[in-house]
Amino acid sequence: MAQRGLLIVVEGCDRSGKSTQCENLVAQLQQSGNNAELVKFPDRTTQTGKMIDSYLQQKSDLDDHAIHLLFSANRWEAMKALSEKLNSGTTLVVDRYAFSGVAFSSAKGLDLEWCRNPDIGLLTPDIVLFLDLTIDEAEKRGGFGQERYEKRELQIKVRDEFAKLQDDTWKSVQREGSTRHLGCH
Repeated sequence: MAQRGLLIVVEGCDRSGKSTQCENLVAQLQQSGNNAELVKFPDRTTQTGKMIDSYLQQKSDLDDHAIHLLFSANRWEAMKALSEKLNSGTTLVVDRYAFSGVAFSSAKGLDLEWCRNPDIGLLTPDIVLFLDLTIDEAEKRGGFGQERYEKRELQIKVRDEFAKLQDDTWKSVQREGSTRHLGCH
C-alpha cells in the first residue's frame, strides 16, 4: 500500500502570492519524484462554485451566513476525492482551505466559532503555510480590487483573523513583496 500523501495548505490574504507559490511547490515536489497535485478552493467549476464565483465577481448578492455555508459546501463536495488521492500517495497542495472561510467571514463580523463549525470533520492539513504580505504590498500587485473581498479595510481584518487561527501546524512565511520560491526541504 502506498504511503499517504501530505495535505499542504497555503493560506494568506488576497494577492499574497498563494497561487504562484502553490504552482511552484507542486512543480518542485514533482521534480523531486513525488506524486503531487494542486487543488484550489473555491472550486468554481461545481454548482456551488459557480454560485460563489458569481458572488465574488459581484454579479449576485448573498447573506454573509449563506455564502459562508456555500464556501464550506464547496470544500465538502471535494473531500471524498481528496481523501482517495491522499490515501493513494498523492501529496495535495491546496490553494486556500477552511481557514480562509473562517478568516473572511469572521472579518465581516460573523462569530468565529460559528464560522468554524461547518468545516468540522474536513481533512486536517499536515502543514499550513501562511504567506504573510502587508496590505500595502498586496495593493501594489496587479488586479487588486477586482473581486468583492479585495478591499483594504477587509483585508486588514482578514489578516488579523488569520493570526487567531494559527497553531503549531502553521508556518508563517514573510513575503515582503518577494517573488522567491517556497522551497521543499
